[in-house]
Amino acid sequence: MSLENEELRRQEDYLKLLAQQYPDISSVCTEIINLNAIRNLPKGTEHFMSDLHGEDEAFRHILNNGSGVIREKVDMVFAHSMPEKERAWFATLIYYPKEKMEEIKRDTVNMDDWYSITLYRLVEVCKLVASKYTRSKVRKAMPEAFGYILDELLHTNYDEENKQSYYQHIISTIIDINRAEEVIECLCSLIKRLAVDCLHIVGDIYDRGERADNILDLLIDHHCVDIQWGNHDILWMGAAAGNEACIACVLNLALQYNTLDIVENGYGISLRDMISFAQETYKDCTWFMPRNPDDKDYLPTSMDTLSKVHKAIAIMQFKLEGQIIRRHPEYGMDDRLLLGNVDCDKRTVTIGGIAYPLNDCHFPTLDAADPYALSVAERELMATLRRAFLGSERLQKHVGFLYSHGSMYLKINQNLLFHGCIPMDEDGNFRVFTAADGRSYSGRAYMDYADKTARRAYYATAENPLKQEYVDFLWYLWCGRNSPLFGRDKISTFERYFVAEPALWKEEKDPYYRHIQHADLCDKILREFGLEPSSSHIINGHVPVKAIQGESPIKADGRLIVIDGGFCKAYHATTGIAGYTLIYSSHGLRLIAHESFGGIQSAIQENKDILTTTTIFETTRHRLMVKDMDKGAEIQEKIDRLKMLLRAYRVGIISPK
Repeated sequence: MSLENEELRRQEDYLKLLAQQYPDISSVCTEIINLNAIRNLPKGTEHFMSDLHGEDEAFRHILNNGSGVIREKVDMVFAHSMPEKERAWFATLIYYPKEKMEEIKRDTVNMDDWYSITLYRLVEVCKLVASKYTRSKVRKAMPEAFGYILDELLHTNYDEENKQSYYQHIISTIIDINRAEEVIECLCSLIKRLAVDCLHIVGDIYDRGERADNILDLLIDHHCVDIQWGNHDILWMGAAAGNEACIACVLNLALQYNTLDIVENGYGISLRDMISFAQETYKDCTWFMPRNPDDKDYLPTSMDTLSKVHKAIAIMQFKLEGQIIRRHPEYGMDDRLLLGNVDCDKRTVTIGGIAYPLNDCHFPTLDAADPYALSVAERELMATLRRAFLGSERLQKHVGFLYSHGSMYLKINQNLLFHGCIPMDEDGNFRVFTAADGRSYSGRAYMDYADKTARRAYYATAENPLKQEYVDFLWYLWCGRNSPLFGRDKISTFERYFVAEPALWKEEKDPYYRHIQHADLCDKILREFGLEPSSSHIINGHVPVKAIQGESPIKADGRLIVIDGGFCKAYHATTGIAGYTLIYSSHGLRLIAHESFGGIQSAIQENKDILTTTTIFETTRHRLMVKDMDKGAEIQEKIDRLKMLLRAYRVGIISPK
């Protein structure tokens, strides 16, 4: 028996299973031909975005316009046959078909002619965006109701004399039976679906902006998406897992930015008991007024009351964080136990051995003998809030999605994606984290440990003796000194609230952010994750790029791309832009910088798109094909297995049906 046949014998059980799917030589050969053809198609377009921070309207629009890609396709098809103003209108139709058709119906006498022309134009754009996919994949992406009709429209040669009448009658029949608007909507949806093959969100969907919950709904409905957790995402994941410190932090941020709408209306979590407690317990809380209250429509109660609620939850947060720090000496955060350093009589707090005056010295729930213990009323309130977070079906659905589609990092197509940093020391070595069991982790091993522990925190049962340790770790990932998601030495919330000394507010960045300016350190990180530096990139979020000051998002000779351009309105003044989209197409890499978005209504009514600036910084010598990507390697592996099955059929080891 030949060596090849011996290998077939060893794989016989597997090949028999594969034979159930491909029961004869003909089916095997057909699939091999099909898979080889797919490997030689252009790679699908990938989009990378980060730090969305609850800006749901801007994100929705960017999904609709494909970060400007759809307008590019419209221009490619109609640059010489349609004026620029009309192309802008037509692009907006693709983004918002229902709304634009209502507009056209008010102003157009002969709708049948408009339907006919528009259907033809949409088919032309759709054919362009579909050209890099197999007919089968395009067919699967079509809405079921009109799949057959759309398939015929996209694959008919309209210049062929024998098919002209056929095509025209499809269009006229669609109009005659009053289905034109539905088909137009389906074509618009298909164009948007095919324009972007895969979406990568490199962290921080939550906080600062108003409705991260709406963004999660959009992502759940997306055809292909993955998420690399950010520190703000992990905070909400901790809250959904019942971590009380995370719950307090979530509410603190919602009060700080006046985004309570997501808590109460988005996730159905009542703050009534919290408001009553704050009104009964606290006096004037000037230092705890929400930011930019005039910009918000949602005000569940007076600003004075909100400031009291804000202070009440902040004090509970500091207590609960102190409890975690004391439970975990391995975190090395004892210097953050500041609440216990408050001297109400002297109206000071001691930080780093120095006593600083307090802005606010009203601490009615603080027990000097046990400063980190919740009062009876605080315990009852926190128990109520915890039940509400655990019981919110929509929140649990969203967090479940973050777990199923998310991770600490991702390797894909020679790119390494993570939100924050790989913790380093001053010398550029991977910093070591020592867990409670005494085991030490650094570099990739630390990221893997963090990923595994974060999952255990959510999925481990209450009977697991390490459940509390896992859940505590979610808080550590949010703001811990050695957290790869946080990347700073501290979060100075306490100091900003209570001490009028800006020097104490400063948060030192992890040395990682200094080292990654150098290509050799980026190479070190890429090798740590099993990637070849010469053909790979690190794609990073978390720290906004100050483009307004001339800072470049492309660092270390192109090894590192920082794609946090400040989606959140709070960062627009700092960055000078309103977010980035990194686009990886078959032609290479380009970075799109977005300007501020005027809102969906403005986009619909005035055909105003998000203005963008494009930087093309890496093009390929040859067009990238599926075979050049991770998917191509997977397909080749399947082809190799099918060839084994084919040989097993031909030499008689397995009998075809």
